[in-house]
Amino acid sequence: METPTAARRLDRLPKAHLHLHFTGSMRHDTLVELAEERGVHLPQALVKEWPPKLRATDERGWFRFQRLYDIARSVLRRPEDIHRLLLEAAEDERDAGSGWLEIQVDPSGYSSLFDGLTATLELILDAARVAERETGVAIGLMVAANRTRHPLDARALARLAAQYSGRGVVSFGLNNDERRGRAREFEAAFRIAKRAGLLSTPHGGELNGPRSVRECLDELNADRIGHGVRAVEDPYLLERIATQEVTLEVCPTSNVGLGVFDQLDRVPLRRLYQAGAPIALGTDDPLLFGPRLVEQYRIAREVFGFTDAELADLARMSIRGAGAPDSLKKQLLSGVDDWLAGEPEPLGG
Repeated sequence: METPTAARRLDRLPKAHLHLHFTGSMRHDTLVELAEERGVHLPQALVKEWPPKLRATDERGWFRFQRLYDIARSVLRRPEDIHRLLLEAAEDERDAGSGWLEIQVDPSGYSSLFDGLTATLELILDAARVAERETGVAIGLMVAANRTRHPLDARALARLAAQYSGRGVVSFGLNNDERRGRAREFEAAFRIAKRAGLLSTPHGGELNGPRSVRECLDELNADRIGHGVRAVEDPYLLERIATQEVTLEVCPTSNVGLGVFDQLDRVPLRRLYQAGAPIALGTDDPLLFGPRLVEQYRIAREVFGFTDAELADLARMSIRGAGAPDSLKKQLLSGVDDWLAGEPEPLGG
């Protein structure tokens, strides 16, 4: 494939970011700084050997990934830490050309520090509003249940999320190791969330195969699926995703980092796109994987040969799949058209 000498700048392409975990959004230098201030010892994998070498296709590998994540979360101890994390995340999104960030968080991970679930969620929503004002990036919250915990915990989170529907919470997710806790066990929680008008956005089809994706569709009435890349293994399922317009939040560097695929060119991004599946490129946890949102679009361009017209199509799909207000979606979609109508620039952006 011939390398172009000019192309449109990817950081100027309006887009939405739909797959970013709260702690995992933290900047690496912020982690190091807060750890030093709080007296938290960081393993070398989070300091000199960063980004860490990860693999989660076996139980031991997932445990190590989760341990590093928990250590990183432990530096967030004060309300100002929450405000800083969200402001910096929004600044990074602004620099990437993202006009909408849908960041996912399990408030129970912080509730013991911040006076319970409701107070924690309100703290995060307040921090999101401040970050919006400072950066111009609109932020919606995805409250996400942990599939390794009891489904009753998920129901409690769904009821909490439902109370804040229309007040900053836009979606309800399900994360952690999908090999533990089948989607069907969380159907009641997702029913509560859907009744409140929240999007259903569970993880599936990452560490497990097509059945995991099918259960998200059948049992949780999914509007989007976090990852979903293993759906490519079942042509009928893939056709269903395309027909029902269920957005797949595809995170290429995360897929390789966790060993779902052994190298970038094995991620089925092109196959999913050609099958008509709506795709929203995401980063998952840049704190642990390194590359942020613009790099995912660069991968689409440089590894998979996506043209600027196709990159604009990816951006449009991310916007359409977002929980953003219709007025913002319309504005961002217009910006994508303007980007594509503009002239390419010498490469380097």
